[in-house]
Amino acid sequence: MDSIIGQPATAEGKAMIVDGDQKTFMAEVVEASRQLPVLVDFWATWCGPCKTLTPTLEKVVRAAGGRVKLVKIDIDKNRSLVQQLAQLGLPMQSVPTVAAFWQGQIADLFQGAQPESEVKRFVEALLRQAGGAMPTTDLLAEAKAALEAGDAQSAGEMFSALLEQEPESPAGWAGLIRALMALGQEDQAAQALEQVPAKLADHAEIAGARAALALAQEGRAAAAGRAALEARIAADPADLQARYDLATALNALDQREAAAEQLLDIMRRQRGWNEDAARLQLLKFFGAWGVEDPATVAARRKLSALLFS
Repeated sequence: MDSIIGQPATAEGKAMIVDGDQKTFMAEVVEASRQLPVLVDFWATWCGPCKTLTPTLEKVVRAAGGRVKLVKIDIDKNRSLVQQLAQLGLPMQSVPTVAAFWQGQIADLFQGAQPESEVKRFVEALLRQAGGAMPTTDLLAEAKAALEAGDAQSAGEMFSALLEQEPESPAGWAGLIRALMALGQEDQAAQALEQVPAKLADHAEIAGARAALALAQEGRAAAAGRAALEARIAADPADLQARYDLATALNALDQREAAAEQLLDIMRRQRGWNEDAARLQLLKFFGAWGVEDPATVAARRKLSALLFS
């Protein structure tokens, strides 16, 4: 890059969205990228796709909260710069072209207009390469940790803050719903579920939260009759409906292993009982608990052994 004119400078303290040119390229892009990732948006006034991509880039960069910088360069006003970059291996056959710089080098690039979701993924990948992450990624991790630690109040507040920045985050919506449930606010959790964007309705995170809410509502009534259900099973171990209802009650009481065992016992006794209700309920439990939950892992292993025995 020695042939590109400009004085070295750091990106620290500079605006995160700036217009660049031949004179400032070294300072605003190359040297700045030694401190934080820099996106360079090569655009032109006559380029239709540029008019949609540039605002999207600006939105994602603002959401990054100072962790990535955007430099916009009009190729018609900086033809010599474009020619020099082409000689260094940066293709510029069409615009928009977006190049990502890190540590003074081109780290990645894409051409053509992209939807916001793809731009966000591009920036997230760049930040990971630089050893960082989007602020919302950190916030999500903190919220999940708080929920796992039993601090549902703080978790709910963080999930809500996340959704203000990323209203289409399935993990954010699912986390908020689960936090509200942990606080005993099932009505509010149901309201939150209704507010989930339609495009996310079938996402695994949302499906799991929906299943957890449905199971909690079913189990509350069943839990009240737990003693009676256990008495029925003691009197008649083949009372499969009682076992099914007891599994629902145990799940509501967060006794996951015991709940799964009741359903597995139904399948051992009568594989297709009640149109395969026990297996289907167990799969619903898995969705509510999460694929990595120890109870899910253990019960799924037993289910597989049972089905393929």
